[in-house]
Amino acid sequence: MRTLLTILLLTTATPVLADSCGDLIDRVAAETKAEVGHRSPDFANFSVSADTSLTLACGEPSSVGAQFRGETPPDAYYRLFGRAGQTVTGIDAATIETAAHAARDAASRLRHSNVDAGGARITCSVTNSGKGPLTLCAISEHSDRS
Repeated sequence: MRTLLTILLLTTATPVLADSCGDLIDRVAAETKAEVGHRSPDFANFSVSADTSLTLACGEPSSVGAQFRGETPPDAYYRLFGRAGQTVTGIDAATIETAAHAARDAASRLRHSNVDAGGARITCSVTNSGKGPLTLCAISEHSDRS
């Protein structure tokens, strides 16, 4: 009986996660005008331009990240990140943009920085590898599972 219940729970819970993630992927794509690349039941990446991309991880909590290849991200990068972040977290895009600017500015000096805003954490890092400079910023809602 216990085995049957476990199988029933697993087979009915997985489509719900997949469907909610699929809906979130579609909403992020629509809101950001990004092209969906690889997608799986709990993850997707998106192409925005030759130097900008997005990633989305679904779960509890879900998170979205933006990547920029180049020295200094343009304002359009922060607007894109704000829209994607608002779609995922519900936090105002302008709040996310402001926090991302602050986190990226600090990361340019420290390599990595976190800024809390609106109930979420924005994390940015700046690296310079053989492929050139790269800025990565992500937003994730705070989780009680610390």
